[in-house]
Amino acid sequence: MPLAILVLILSAAFAASPLLVPGFGGFDPNQFPIPQDSPPVQPAGYAFSIWGLIYLWLVASALFGLKRPLEWAAMRPALAVSLAIGATWLPVAMLSPIWAAILIWAMLITALIALFRAPAVDAPWASWPLGLYAGWLSAASCVSLGLLAAGYGWMDQRTAAYVFVGLAIVLALGVQSLLNRAPTYGLAVIWALIAVAVQNWGTGTTGVAWLALAGAVLMVLPMIRSARL
Repeated sequence: MPLAILVLILSAAFAASPLLVPGFGGFDPNQFPIPQDSPPVQPAGYAFSIWGLIYLWLVASALFGLKRPLEWAAMRPALAVSLAIGATWLPVAMLSPIWAAILIWAMLITALIALFRAPAVDAPWASWPLGLYAGWLSAASCVSLGLLAAGYGWMDQRTAAYVFVGLAIVLALGVQSLLNRAPTYGLAVIWALIAVAVQNWGTGTTGVAWLALAGAVLMVLPMIRSARL
């Protein structure tokens, strides 16, 4: 089977995966030894609506990519692996936050490999949708570690939020600066960080909100630079 067709099938399977777990709204607080109810490391609920755009854009990208069997060849193997893992992630997340965290980091790493291998041409169909996907995964992967750290008592919730929101900022700044393209990567991270700020504003963890806002501001410059290149 040509890899372009496989990526299309996997994109469609990934987009359809929420149908396997209807109504999934994140980890159940009681999935952790220490229940995680409204943890400060997690973005406000509205932010997860970005998945609708990610799913649609990835499927549209895969359809367009059928016309680019050779030009997009370098990015397809890693992307196929990321999408295949993603198609199984929701059912796994219902069973085990630890395995869900392992899988989402595997999704992120392979998505970043694909993004760095994406062609410079056809940006709205190749690197931009992949950038949005990888950007959101960068934030989500760090959130997953923060939930584990607090949920298993390795850190208190406030400390976990500072550590892993900070990790997300450092990771995203590094990726966007090295990438020098795909400004959608930065947009997705900024979207997530603003939602973390919204989640924490006016609470006992307002400091986490300020950290997230500072990270969002810092992301603007490398994102703008990448849009110009």
